[in-house]
Amino acid sequence: MFAIAVAAAWWWVNRPSQPVPVRQTLLTTPEASAPASTEVSLVRFTDVTASSGITFSHFNGAYGDKLLPETMGGGVAFFDFDGDGDQDLLFVNGTHWPLKSGSSDEKPPTAALYRNDGHGRFDDATKGSGLDVSFFGMGVAVGDYDNDGLVDVFITGVGECRLFHNSGGGKFKDVTAQAAVAGTTNDWSTSAAWIDYDNDGDLDLFVCHYVRWSKAIDLEVGYKIDGVTRAYGPPMNFEGTFPSLYRNERSGKFLDVSAASGIQVKNPSTGRPMAKSLAIAPVDVDNDGWIDIVVANDTVQNFLFRNRRDGTFEEMGSRSGIAFDAYGMARGAMGIDAARFRNDEALGIAIGNFANEMNALYVSQRDSLLFADEAITEGVGPASRLLLKFGLFFFDYDLDGRQDVLTANGHLEEEIQKFQQSQRYRQPAQLFWNRGTSLGVGFVPVPEEKSGSDLLKPIVGRGSAFADMDGDGDLDVVMTQIGGPPLLLRNDQDLRHNWLRFQMIGSKSNRDGIGAWVKVRTGNQVLSRQVMPAKSYLSQSELPVTVGLGTATQVDEVTVVWPGKQAQKVTDWRLNGLTTVTQP
Repeated sequence: MFAIAVAAAWWWVNRPSQPVPVRQTLLTTPEASAPASTEVSLVRFTDVTASSGITFSHFNGAYGDKLLPETMGGGVAFFDFDGDGDQDLLFVNGTHWPLKSGSSDEKPPTAALYRNDGHGRFDDATKGSGLDVSFFGMGVAVGDYDNDGLVDVFITGVGECRLFHNSGGGKFKDVTAQAAVAGTTNDWSTSAAWIDYDNDGDLDLFVCHYVRWSKAIDLEVGYKIDGVTRAYGPPMNFEGTFPSLYRNERSGKFLDVSAASGIQVKNPSTGRPMAKSLAIAPVDVDNDGWIDIVVANDTVQNFLFRNRRDGTFEEMGSRSGIAFDAYGMARGAMGIDAARFRNDEALGIAIGNFANEMNALYVSQRDSLLFADEAITEGVGPASRLLLKFGLFFFDYDLDGRQDVLTANGHLEEEIQKFQQSQRYRQPAQLFWNRGTSLGVGFVPVPEEKSGSDLLKPIVGRGSAFADMDGDGDLDVVMTQIGGPPLLLRNDQDLRHNWLRFQMIGSKSNRDGIGAWVKVRTGNQVLSRQVMPAKSYLSQSELPVTVGLGTATQVDEVTVVWPGKQAQKVTDWRLNGLTTVTQP
């Protein structure tokens, strides 16, 4: 018995060790809590693409080689090209690749210009306009660069860009060579913006470039989504580029000041160009009266170019907190916009990122040059994660005085679902209603029953813009898609909310008033809107600014702050009508 006890004790001491149970912590998508009292405004958006007269369909030139530019276009602009007070439409188009043209009797694809009759009906005004030129277009920037009262058009693309001077009477003249803004045949230009960066009263031109690309480079990269199937390659497989800045020298000429201005950022490790730029948000970040520039870069850090007020810029994206996500990682940044969405002095910079990456919402802190990404706490982050976001902008779709957010979405790969079950090629837009800071979470995703199914129709979304196209005060929307028709959506809200609408005419400043701020004070809030059509992705929204008032019929004060910080009080504003403000 004693021997048995000794043996048992020996076994107990020397028994095999048991594995320690593994405790798994389940990781879930971060969620922003929203009080149950949320009541999203009921606003129907109606698809009027066909009924309004729009017959345009985007052509991307794809023929099977999966060349990256085929999946990255094309832009759209709302602008008043004929000066009649209505917002017209311009769609940018691609074309055939060299040696891959269509039949000899086929009309080459061109951009499409549509004239608005003032009620949201459009007539095709492309033929004979001078814009009916076939080239591989990407984005569009509109602005009156010579201050003659007519809005001019700049179109970016693969290869050289084009500048079209508005001659009046529905005619445009190609003045690219004279203006010296073409770039080179090796460029791939994306978004662009007309800005007055030196406050001399005329518009200069900032142009984003994506990656160093050619068909030969693309085929050599040879990206395959599953190791076998040829696919559109991600930008990390291509070298970066520099953006371009052209200073307006007047007399129709521009000077390339890209190198001298300090916007050419190099990779510190390689000494090569860093930027892979897709979108731009010009905004006076530090409130000094001089326009700064925020650039959304794809898979490399975002830039914040602070205007030094001497013709040069300081890049401070990392120092400001907008270069990366909260973990110090670069994201696939596509569309961008900036707004004071809280109706105070805080500035929000929203960026639509790649699939499986949330939207970013960088919000300025006490120091106007320091930002924190508050996408999760503000409600625009978690709900956006799965979608691949391109066009993005702030706008007050229900005219309640708070700026909401809309993204146009769509994947790059037509067969993506075969490789990622959570993804779709065609994706619905996403609308976030701004419920205000007093209720906690700022933004709430708008469900179909509150917006209508037309807004959420799955498309291969890319560019997007807004305007009051039918003169009823609320803001209508257009979204483009790859290789198909756009989606023109009429805002049919019937909330009986009041609004103000302002059109700027600069005298000392540029004639369009680009860069000016309209500030409407009501109680303890200041509703700020910037005159800045450059936003979203490859696209331009209307120049006039709309300020929703909700049920209010009076405001305490209206002020226009022109570039350079000249403030002008506006006392004769029109409720539910357009007020033209001329700079003294």
